[in-house]
Amino acid sequence: MNLVEISILISSLSFFGYVLSYFISPHMKKEFKRFGLEKLGLLTIVLEFIGATGLIIGLKINALLIISSLGLALLMLIGLIVRIRLKDSLWISLPALFYMVLNSYIFLMSIQ
Repeated sequence: MNLVEISILISSLSFFGYVLSYFISPHMKKEFKRFGLEKLGLLTIVLEFIGATGLIIGLKINALLIISSLGLALLMLIGLIVRIRLKDSLWISLPALFYMVLNSYIFLMSIQ
């Protein structure tokens, strides 16, 4: 298993975990409310689920890997911008930054 495959597994499993936590933890819904994005919470979660699924399937179908990794990277960029606008600390913003960089790396490696 190479670094890109490990990155794909880390990212996809993390996003699946985030999706699951949205439905079982009230904290996640409270965060979307704090962001002022309460109505976009479910859409965001669906996009994350589709992206995570696309990463897994993308291990066999490269075009899907390209689309999914770019989509997740952009989603995390938007998440990072929201956190910066709310003046969240670097520590709280770090996961969005990490997953943006991780999925950007996957995207860049998948287009080569």
